[in-house]
Amino acid sequence: MEYSKKQINKDGEIIQDYPQLLNIVKDQIRQAQYQSLRIVNKQMIAMYWQIGELLSSQVVNSWGKSIVETLSHDLRLEYPEVKGFSARNLWSMKNFYEEYSASKKLQQLVAEIPWGQNLLIMAKIKDPLAREYYLTKCRDNGWSRGVLEEEIKFNSYEKSLQFQHNFDLTLPVTKLADYRLQFKDEYNLSFLNLAIEHSERELENAIVANIVKVLGQFGKDFAFMGRQFKLEVGEHEYMVDLLFYHRKLRSLIAIELKVTDFKPEYSQQLNWYLHLLDKQVKYPDDNPSIGILICKSKDNLLVEYALELANSPMGIATYHYRNLPQEFAQYLPNEEDVKKLLELDNLPIGCE
Repeated sequence: MEYSKKQINKDGEIIQDYPQLLNIVKDQIRQAQYQSLRIVNKQMIAMYWQIGELLSSQVVNSWGKSIVETLSHDLRLEYPEVKGFSARNLWSMKNFYEEYSASKKLQQLVAEIPWGQNLLIMAKIKDPLAREYYLTKCRDNGWSRGVLEEEIKFNSYEKSLQFQHNFDLTLPVTKLADYRLQFKDEYNLSFLNLAIEHSERELENAIVANIVKVLGQFGKDFAFMGRQFKLEVGEHEYMVDLLFYHRKLRSLIAIELKVTDFKPEYSQQLNWYLHLLDKQVKYPDDNPSIGILICKSKDNLLVEYALELANSPMGIATYHYRNLPQEFAQYLPNEEDVKKLLELDNLPIGCE
């Protein structure tokens, strides 16, 4: 069956052809499915919370631990089609209530993410602020359990604390927390499968070719606007490596890539790009453009001094692409070990 390219007016929007109509309807269905899943998940978490409260405050204290096994057996007989009533999961519900009952803020967050992610955070993360970070990231970015596990292994929370920026000097105090949460000190780009030695263009090409995975690393609120984004002043042209728009922050995000150590001139170059973006591209109701310089490595003190000279908000991060399993990586020399070996090789004979 063929469909004509007949225009359809929907809530004031002109739909030019059938594929556009189909995409709009599919998007609405996905949104409805997502909202339904969120509601179901919230209800399930609320049920687990209530069961955990009962087990914590009444059953175990009054009747002993064996009651959990009996309760599990009877619930699975009564509801054979419903999963989640194993003795192990009932104990997890009890722990879940006890771990979060003292924090209203964390209670709100745990209700927004799936049970599997809750269990992983509860088992792996003990610091309340770190828990808040991972719970917030799961809620805002829709992290799967696998992604969450990788981020925990990568020490994502600690790296967010180490992120060097000048936001406190260039942004309103009320916005600092929102901006800090969106960036981190080091990005895991192992999925790009880059060679050990690669150029900036190869790094850029790999990022663009894997933009969906990159957006998963950055966050769901990053919208990709383009590569080598051209900015013109008179007869001069300047190219931003990667340009994004952050929907939550309502800011343009300019990302510059360097496959070398950080140099102060890199931040000055980025500062100039941000000035041009604010002059030429930013809408009046947008917030100031943000720059993120991602280098192979950096000297923290050098970065600190360089950021003091930048009057546009920016941060300096690094990336790595090592992806060896831990059982093999632990037997290989790290960068510091290699430096020491090279130093020994350069010593005169008889000085070892």
